[in-house]
Amino acid sequence: MGLVDRFKKIKDGLSKTRSALVDKVSRVLSGRTKIDDDLIDEIEGALLSSDVGFDSTSKILADIKARVKENGYDDAQMLKSLLKEEIAKYLKDADNGGPHDSKPYVIMIVGVNGVGKTTTVGKLAHNFKEDGKKVLIAAADTFRAAANEQLKIWADRAGVDIIQQQPGTDPGAVAFDAVSAAKARGVDIVLIDTAGRLHTKTNLMEELKKIHRVVQKVVPDAPHEVLLVLDAVTGQNGLVQARQFLAAASVTGIVLTKLDGTAKGGIVVAISQELKLPVKYIGVGEGIDDLQPFDRKTFVDALFSEGVSAE
Repeated sequence: MGLVDRFKKIKDGLSKTRSALVDKVSRVLSGRTKIDDDLIDEIEGALLSSDVGFDSTSKILADIKARVKENGYDDAQMLKSLLKEEIAKYLKDADNGGPHDSKPYVIMIVGVNGVGKTTTVGKLAHNFKEDGKKVLIAAADTFRAAANEQLKIWADRAGVDIIQQQPGTDPGAVAFDAVSAAKARGVDIVLIDTAGRLHTKTNLMEELKKIHRVVQKVVPDAPHEVLLVLDAVTGQNGLVQARQFLAAASVTGIVLTKLDGTAKGGIVVAISQELKLPVKYIGVGEGIDDLQPFDRKTFVDALFSEGVSAE
């Protein structure tokens, strides 16, 4: 996929957030000439309505006020460009183009049921295969009815192999078998799908820790990444879910799904600031190629763009 096509996908996927944030800011600025407290308060409302979060909103506006005072800005029309620059500053960079030195490179996918975890595994497999990588999926969510069948459909769509066992099988055993098979077959990347719910939260977190320990018996430094899948539609509630996974699963990055279906895309800023984690991928549609690597410049340019080009 070319850069212009990728940019357009992200731009189109952010249309609801753009309406809630950028278009609202444009309406607020319409006909205004001076920067004053009332204007800043209205900008605050736009940020909060797109789920940037109270803490992040406060920091962004404090920085804008400081720049306005320091540089003597008084033209209200400058606020949109200042806002764009400050939002970009508060986003964390995500390096998705690393060398993947380890082989196999093991990525564990975690998150509660219903956030799009299984589809994320399939779309990641597609992305990596398109990049010329040999990929293997481990179906370690053995407790949810039809989980294996759903993941097998996605594996077939992506054109990659899958390791699965009978429902109720120990998830650690599936992960162990998959990583062992990947090592024997010369696989580049292993994607481990995990359960999103067990009988209790404690059981789930212990199961995730166990998978960590088991795969390290085959590849001592695995898993190399742990990606937490969050549903953008849940907004700030997603942060609550995230905190429950951070310690147990040693999360290294976030996959934010269903961004095209919500006006709460500002949650990307809140994730970067409050969780101190990078958003690694964003879901901007239902298609297999609609999971896009996150780049903060592209994200902000697409959010504030009025055209279709990345220029």
